[in-house]
Amino acid sequence: MYLTYYLLGIIMLPGLIFSIIAQMKVSSSFQKYSQVASQSGQTASDVARTFLDNAGLEDVKIVRVNGELTDYYNHRTKTLALSESVYDSTSISALGVACHEVGHALQYKQNYAPVKLRSLLVPICNFGSRLMWVLLLMGVMFYYVLNATFFLYIGITVFALFVIFNLITLPCEYDASARATQLLGDSGLLNTYELQGAKAVLNSAALTYVASLVVSVLDLLRLVLTLLSIRRRD
Repeated sequence: MYLTYYLLGIIMLPGLIFSIIAQMKVSSSFQKYSQVASQSGQTASDVARTFLDNAGLEDVKIVRVNGELTDYYNHRTKTLALSESVYDSTSISALGVACHEVGHALQYKQNYAPVKLRSLLVPICNFGSRLMWVLLLMGVMFYYVLNATFFLYIGITVFALFVIFNLITLPCEYDASARATQLLGDSGLLNTYELQGAKAVLNSAALTYVASLVVSVLDLLRLVLTLLSIRRRD
């Protein structure tokens, strides 16, 4: 029995290694191109403001937030948040990241289907995150006390929602990066070399979402195999 659970734990190893590599890659790319100022000399926040206004999104406010790579767009509050290392920077990395968040704002304006679906899942996943491990723990307790697997099934089903959420997130992130690249390319703010650098940063960042999906899929597989192992012992 213990050997089975040990082997099930090993299932997670490839995903964890991939996550570490992806995080190292995005940090490396961001740091590399954060040292290269763009030819335009404009700050990331100014560029984001220009692109938002041009798209008719004057109501979206741009704010500064603490941390590095903590940038996000919140459609509910119409807020585009740029991290300290991005907001006032004129670097290629900063412009790429800021325009990526502008890309998310454009997705909502144009009713991009995956981002709308992702928004619908956010409250469900937030609620489920508070219950998932409780359900799994209750499932284990009920199994050993009453030989019932009901809560285990519910816990695994809730976890599967997170996998679906991560799956839907992928096209949202890649599309936002594609929009950012097009905005920067069409505007002429970046030359060919600078645009390639921005793409490198955005592609590296996208890998972290791929890694997150891989980890969640492997974790779901581990839970399912654990449940099957329990059922076989019955």
